Amino acid sequence: MSTSILTLSGLSKSFCGQPALTDIELDVEQGEFIALLGPSGCGKTTLLRCIAGFLTPDAGTIHLAGKDVTRLPPYRRPLNTVFQNYALFPHLTVVENVAYGPRRQGAGKAEAARRATEALDLVGLTGFDDRLPAQLSGGQQQRVALARAIVNRPQLLLLDEPLSALDLKLRKKVQTELKRIQHRLGIAFLFVTHDQEEAMVLADRIVLMRGGRIEQIGRGQDIYARPATRFAADFIGDANLIPVERRGDGSLSLLGGTITLPASSEYPQAALTAVLRPEDVVVMTEPAPGRLALPVVVSDIAHVGSHAMASLALGGSTLTARLAPSALAGLTTGQLVFANICVADLRLVTGDA
Repeated sequence: MSTSILTLSGLSKSFCGQPALTDIELDVEQGEFIALLGPSGCGKTTLLRCIAGFLTPDAGTIHLAGKDVTRLPPYRRPLNTVFQNYALFPHLTVVENVAYGPRRQGAGKAEAARRATEALDLVGLTGFDDRLPAQLSGGQQQRVALARAIVNRPQLLLLDEPLSALDLKLRKKVQTELKRIQHRLGIAFLFVTHDQEEAMVLADRIVLMRGGRIEQIGRGQDIYARPATRFAADFIGDANLIPVERRGDGSLSLLGGTITLPASSEYPQAALTAVLRPEDVVVMTEPAPGRLALPVVVSDIAHVGSHAMASLALGGSTLTARLAPSALAGLTTGQLVFANICVADLRLVTGDA
């Protein structure tokens, strides 16, 4: 028996003849945290608005808990949305903002206040009942908006980049709280973000979008380790994207012939790129046993807190390596070193640059 709370089938949407979504297929399980991830203009917010009922798709269907809601207005869908700007009522207190939903559904004043207090306790705002939104910090306003969205216990919660207005440290704190709340409620969250680190931290699965289509779906660590396309490899984490030349005998040549891969029927026929993650490049002053040693010149070293990123020149190409502090001792720009790699760490993907 299916446990899907949300099923999208063949969903498409255009604006002025320009496709915004094309043939979207997606199943979201009950209690799952899904991140819609992609660059600006990829269609993730349009998809969220179709699910919420603010937009009507041109084709395809939306099923919530087994019911076709494609043509239903937002107020008749068993879901709620947390917006980027929070949209709190400025003239109502915190508890009145949260109690607004139950009151709209017919709950008495005392019952609505009780449920609002429970929701505020869940998001860590006990004691803030009588404050106005203007008396709260950005993080506190975000949590009020979340409490207002969950007070009626929707079957699905949609979140449209709700953390984007917060500073980095506060955003990381609220991410942890958001995951805790989602686990405690046990309802499905569909979270829109353009921040790949945020998606990796929060989501059970990531739906990576590009140009109105789904590029790849999977756990963050799986997409990172096994990207399906060049775009996925480039968008999720840092990557060396190495052009691959196909020779007449079917073998593949990389980095000006310094790496050759034998002919194989498993290679895709489309244009190929080899993906090599920076942490898989071991920089040493000498060749490392069991690895392919490439003589390179250190062209730049960028320190990034707990690690450094080194740019390594190899002929007309550049490799990037992630280095731990212990590997930086004595390393200087202009130095000749060896980039030691395992051919098994190369992943061949298709797709344009």
